[in-house]
Amino acid sequence: QTQLVESGGGLVQPGGSLRLSCTASGLILDYYSIAWFRQAPGKEREGVACFRHNDGMTEYVDSVKGRFTTSSDVAKNAVYLQMNSLKPDDTAIYYCAGARFCDCSDYECFVQFGAWGQGTQVTVSS
Repeated sequence: QTQLVESGGGLVQPGGSLRLSCTASGLILDYYSIAWFRQAPGKEREGVACFRHNDGMTEYVDSVKGRFTTSSDVAKNAVYLQMNSLKPDDTAIYYCAGARFCDCSDYECFVQFGAWGQGTQVTVSS
């Protein structure tokens, strides 16, 4: 069975940093794209970043460009989301989702067909 587990969330001051991990079991990362989503209180779920193992390309929503970086360590079966210069608006539950045939430009594909983790809470507050 395919399983994704997020970790690394927590409470951080504005301007601080966190690194989230998405650890995969039951799949070969080389064949997958891994997307990061977040859902803030009272807000819709939003795709924020994606790593495409086919060619190593990444995608980011405009609001996190220059602050967030997603990367992969296939040997550790893990994908990471490095979040710098965090803002209160970044507060959300963060999820990773993996799919073999979803393109990083199509976050809805991950919603429909992806394997999802349970989420990890990120709170940015002073």
